[in-house]
This record gives sequence, structure tokens and C-alpha cells, in this order.
Amino acid sequence: MWSYIVRRLLQLVPTFFGATLLAFIIIQLAPGDFVTRLELDPTQTRESIASLRREFALDQPWMVQYAKWVSGILQGKLGLSLSYKADVWKVIWPRILNSMVLVVLSTLLIYLVAVPVGVYSAVRQYSIGDRILTVLAFIGVAIPNFFFALIMLFVAVWLNDTTGMKILPIGGMTSEFVGGVPYLQAPWWQRTLDVLWHALPVVLVLATTGTAGLIRVMRGQMLEVLSQDYIRTARAKGVTERVAIYKHALRNAVIPIVAGIGFLLPALIGGAGLIEVVMAWPGITPMLLDAISAVDLYLVMGFITVTTILLMLGNLLSDLLLAWVDPRIRYN
Repeated sequence: MWSYIVRRLLQLVPTFFGATLLAFIIIQLAPGDFVTRLELDPTQTRESIASLRREFALDQPWMVQYAKWVSGILQGKLGLSLSYKADVWKVIWPRILNSMVLVVLSTLLIYLVAVPVGVYSAVRQYSIGDRILTVLAFIGVAIPNFFFALIMLFVAVWLNDTTGMKILPIGGMTSEFVGGVPYLQAPWWQRTLDVLWHALPVVLVLATTGTAGLIRVMRGQMLEVLSQDYIRTARAKGVTERVAIYKHALRNAVIPIVAGIGFLLPALIGGAGLIEVVMAWPGITPMLLDAISAVDLYLVMGFITVTTILLMLGNLLSDLLLAWVDPRIRYN
């Protein structure tokens, strides 16, 4: 097993450099650079623009820029953000934490709901409960996240106006005042509750599509496993239905789900996508869109670097979990 892990880690090295080189080339193919827009500013002189290009090494060939960037990566530095004039890691880390609040809560909600509901739906196939859950799952899959986010905002506004109380937040991550005092002066537990209250509608939007999709996967896997010969054999030998379902069938049915756990690592920092933009959540997505618009090369590359590393480690973790769950897989 250890030799397999070491071999996989060594294989990650060329994969990492190949992925980052491809991303660097694609970014360089975009017309202009970070300083180009300053050329339209009449207050900027040609000398100042040329000085900025030299300062950020934008006047050098892309191969040289990539080599300098890689040398910084090998020293543990993600580079300097051109827009923020600060270390990339210090710029993106607070936004990553904000996004992780949404991703962690929504992921927990998805698994806590989808797995037992999928098992229930498979065990009671074609019952009234199964049909209702199937319809709800199809509706959840069919509604785009950004559209559901708009509906959630409308519901929040309507609910607040109808009751005259602030039942649900309308965008943002924190309140201006908590418990009658400015947010930063409030106790930590009040600030935490305030963030969770603001995260509630966003998490519900994020979890809807994921839960609906995972219910369908879990139901299909359970139906397939429950029809296998070894399950029928176990029942014929007198194994109780509960043991047959939750000990023998469930373990094999969750294998495809375990295989997808590796993708959770990059998703943790990948943010909630357009939902963060629609619901004004200060996550990584709005910052990344601004960085791409401004051609902030090193900020984009820093985010891609972190995502690539987590994606590769996540795939390795998935393979190891598969070997643990599925006795047919052995790496020695």
C-alpha cells in the first residue's frame, strides 16, 4: 500500500506542472494584460506603464514568466496579486474560508439527507413515499441553482415584508449590528450565529440540486445491489432484512459515492459558483471573476494551483477509500 501511495505521489509532480503550464498558456492567450487597461488612462504616462510592466515581469516572454512563477511555487509562494499588490495566498485565503462555510454545510446536508432517503426510496420501491420523493428529486434536479437562488431571495423579501420581521437575510454574509452592537464588537457566538443565519438560504439553494441528484444515484445503486444473488442468498439463510440492507447492501451501494468524495477537496475552496454572486456572498467566485476580468495573472494561477493540488490529493484519497470499502480492490 505504501509503495502505491509513494508511486501515486510521484506521478502527481508531472501532472501538476502539466496542468499549471496549460492554464498559464490559456491565460496568456487572452488579449492584453493587467497593464493594458491603464494605457487608456490619460493620467498614466508611457514611462509609468513601462515601469509597471517591468515590475510585474509582463514585458518578458511567457516562458520566462512561467519559469519565475514556478520558482516561486517551489519556495512556497503563490506570487503577487497585481490588483491587490499583496501575496496571493493572503488575498484568497479569507475568501476561501467564506466559501468553505457554504460548501461544508451544504455537503453535510446533502449526505445526511440523500443517503437515507435514497435507501428508503429503494427499499420501498413504487410506494407512495417513493413516488413523492422521486417527483421532488426530479424537480430539484431540473431547477437551476441560480434560478432557485432568485426564488429564495423573492421568498425572503415577501416573508420579511409580510411579517414585518427579518425572518431571512437578503444577501450578504454578516449583519451590520448584532445584539445592538457593531458586528465586530459582538461576542464570537453571536457572530457565528449571524453568519449561519445568513448562510441558511444559500445552503438550502446549494443542497437542493446535490441532494436530488444523490438521491437518484443512491436509489439506483441500492436497487441494483438488492437484486444481487448474494443478497438473496443472505435472506435465504435467515439473515434479517435490516442486516441484509444496512450491512450487506448499503456497503456496496455507497461505492460510487465514495469514489466521488475526492472531488470534495477542490470543491471546498471552489466556492458556490454563481450562487455567491446572486446572493452577494463574499466567497471566492466573485473575486475570481474580477481577477479574470482584470487579467490578474498570478491571482488566477494561485487559485488554479491550490485547486489542482487538492484535486490530485482528492483523487488519491478516493482510490484509498475505494480499497477500504470494496474488498475486491487491492493495491499490493
